[in-house]
Amino acid sequence: MKHPCHKEEIPSLKRVEGQVRGIAKMIDEDKYCIDILNQIKAVKNAITSVEGRILKKHLKECVKEALSDEKDFDDKVEEVLKTLRR
Repeated sequence: MKHPCHKEEIPSLKRVEGQVRGIAKMIDEDKYCIDILNQIKAVKNAITSVEGRILKKHLKECVKEALSDEKDFDDKVEEVLKTLRR
């Protein structure tokens, strides 16, 4: 099975990486708690967006491919559910 490419997510992840560094700097500079929390929330939302796009691609490509074999499909569904429960 060929895995889909997710390289288009790299810019978003690099942006998140920069945001996390910014949060560490805010903490070092004793910034206001609510400002720090707002930035943490922004990072969480950005990660959730990336997660959603990767999940969508997984469902459209990997799970769709597994539809031809009932056992493969059941395994893929369980795999997704296990991941979402974490």
